[in-house]
Amino acid sequence: MIYLALIAVATLLVLFVNQRYNYWKVRGVPYLTPVFPAGNVWGLGTRLHLSEVLQKCYEKLKGKGPFGGVYFYLAPTVLATDLDFVKTILVKDFQYFHDRSFYYNEKDDPLTGHLFTMEGVRWKNLRAKLTPTFTSGKMKMMFPIVADVAAELKKCLVTEMGDGGDVELKDVLARYTTDVIGKCAFGLDCNSLENPNAEFREMGRKIFTTSPFAIIKLFLVQQIKPLARKLGVTVMNQEVTKYFLKAVKDTVEYRESNNVERNDFMNLLIKLKNAEPVEEGSSRPMEKLSLNEISAQAFVFFFAGFETSSTLMSFCLYELAMNQELQERARKNVRDVLNQHGSLTYEAIHEMKYLENCIFETLRIYPPASILFRIATQDYHVPNTDFVIEKGTATNIPVLAIHRDPELYPDPLKFDPERFNPDQVAKRHPFAFLPFGDGPRVCIGMRFGLMQTRVGLATLLQNFRFTVSPRTRIPAKIDPVSGIIMAEGGLFLQADKICD
Repeated sequence: MIYLALIAVATLLVLFVNQRYNYWKVRGVPYLTPVFPAGNVWGLGTRLHLSEVLQKCYEKLKGKGPFGGVYFYLAPTVLATDLDFVKTILVKDFQYFHDRSFYYNEKDDPLTGHLFTMEGVRWKNLRAKLTPTFTSGKMKMMFPIVADVAAELKKCLVTEMGDGGDVELKDVLARYTTDVIGKCAFGLDCNSLENPNAEFREMGRKIFTTSPFAIIKLFLVQQIKPLARKLGVTVMNQEVTKYFLKAVKDTVEYRESNNVERNDFMNLLIKLKNAEPVEEGSSRPMEKLSLNEISAQAFVFFFAGFETSSTLMSFCLYELAMNQELQERARKNVRDVLNQHGSLTYEAIHEMKYLENCIFETLRIYPPASILFRIATQDYHVPNTDFVIEKGTATNIPVLAIHRDPELYPDPLKFDPERFNPDQVAKRHPFAFLPFGDGPRVCIGMRFGLMQTRVGLATLLQNFRFTVSPRTRIPAKIDPVSGIIMAEGGLFLQADKICD
């Protein structure tokens, strides 16, 4: 009887897998043949980053329709391969694809209840409240904080250089962005540039340090989100949660009891907590945000901003170290603008057009957010086809694959800032460059991320020359287990002080 039961279970399992792996075939959608159990994502997390896996899928499916069908293990997933269809998902028919479908549990895991994970009307309302905090006027208000930390970055790099030798830039730049966001989002002097083991920096490391068990747990939770919420399942490191909740609580209590106001993000969040208008002269009624809600927004500001911007800066310096002529041109651009303005100002960094080109070209080759995740919130009939994307189907936009498509960017791995001259940009499809997404759910912190990147790079290029060292890995390898595009094993460069 036991053998018969085992045979029956095995038979049912085979039938179930076959039924899942026929999903795209029976619907007439171009697809890649899956192999159990990984489907089309073999090598994920061991040899390849998820974005590299999807790049291979994109290359095989492109030209066969607006999208192709792939399998993420057993889950049928839409992979967008046509830029007009990408525009449809992100903008034209956004109402069908407005959610990312990431797990969150505000009650038991309060820091997960942030703008990145929120869905539907709740996301829309929260986005409307937070948007005024990221205007260009608010960025200009925070600029002096960023510039002060950049001055500390300069001192730090001199110390790290010592008597010569190379520097692991990714860590130094992560400490810079940690201090910037610590001050702007939490009102804290983190001092991680001075002390690499500062508590705030340690908590940042713990966010991105995940065990195999935690990864498996997160994957399973994603499959049973409603049940997981009912069971009170948490995915955040609880030590990290307690630290950030306490940091926000203490800051808010201190500022409110002492009537302290500063030109930072935390000050704007406190206004939202008290239902006060963020924009001057606004009389629009506001709903209060709870302390946990503003803690979650401050947390995602840190989570999304410190690692992405530091990675962007380190890859930019890596490419410039291998292209000395381009580095000199970027340095000249920085110095010419600073000579015109007399100092590093908000207006000055936006006039450094060649530096901006270098940043955008780095974002093209190494987009930190290398995949845009969406989910169909209702059945969607794809225009001009017989295809229907069913409600609940994961829909992915492979940003890395698009950015490295030779039909869009000839010789795609060549670092060429000229690609972002206005005349070249005008020749390309407007959705061929998506480092921050697009449409209503475009990255809300884009202005801030670019500001701290511009300030950091301008400060470093003005004062240091970067070259490759014996420990520089060429070409850089993407870390297969990282959530974002990062260099495996760090990023080492030789840094030399420029003496004028």
